[in-house]
Amino acid sequence: MDLLKGKTAVITGAARGIGKAIALKFAAEGANIAFTDLAINEDAENTKKEIEALGVKVIAYASNAADFAQTEQVVNQIIADFGSLDVLVNNAGITKDGLMLRMSEAQWDAVINVNLKSAFNFIHAALPQMMKQRKGAIINMASVVGVHGNAGQANYASSKAGLIALAKSVAQEMGPKGIRANAIAPGFIETAMTAALPEKVREEWKKRIPLRRGGTPEDIAEVATFLASDMSSYVTGQVIQIDGGMNM
Repeated sequence: MDLLKGKTAVITGAARGIGKAIALKFAAEGANIAFTDLAINEDAENTKKEIEALGVKVIAYASNAADFAQTEQVVNQIIADFGSLDVLVNNAGITKDGLMLRMSEAQWDAVINVNLKSAFNFIHAALPQMMKQRKGAIINMASVVGVHGNAGQANYASSKAGLIALAKSVAQEMGPKGIRANAIAPGFIETAMTAALPEKVREEWKKRIPLRRGGTPEDIAEVATFLASDMSSYVTGQVIQIDGGMNM
């Protein structure tokens, strides 16, 4: 449908999984794609080829999203390469789970830096260009655990709750400049990470979901496309749970 035709979308951590699905969907809707990952490895190269096959411009950038100075350099390069920056999806994320009493400082810092600080870094670097354009859409990939918490994931849940609050704060600050910011909170999504869980655990999860199935990366990508497009021009400061009704 070309919902994003002519727009430049930046997606962090997009070599695989949900980030890749979003990049492919955006490209199918006509967006030019700049995506980042920690290294441009085989996964990133394959993703780049799949996006190129859709007939849009795509460049992959090696970037440590948790590094403030490096992020500024990468965003400046993206703007130089593409000429605009219309959509930013803060998708980069990791998990280092553990019970609070046993969680190390290193586990806490790593997750907060990659999941939350990286979003601050990219938003901080992207806003001047978006303000110059007087338009832009920012999407933070949060999680249902950022809304409800989760035992054994204090660091991850805190980082995702931070992403929600960050989106709401940016929405309030940047609304007068025509810049929107929203958060997506996925539930149980069928990815390589969840595929590694024992089958019994997976089935227990599904019993808690009214739709009785896990979501797919494409389910997330569809909502991200709505939030990135002009169809959501009056939507900002919101958190959309994509969880099959697991947490109502």
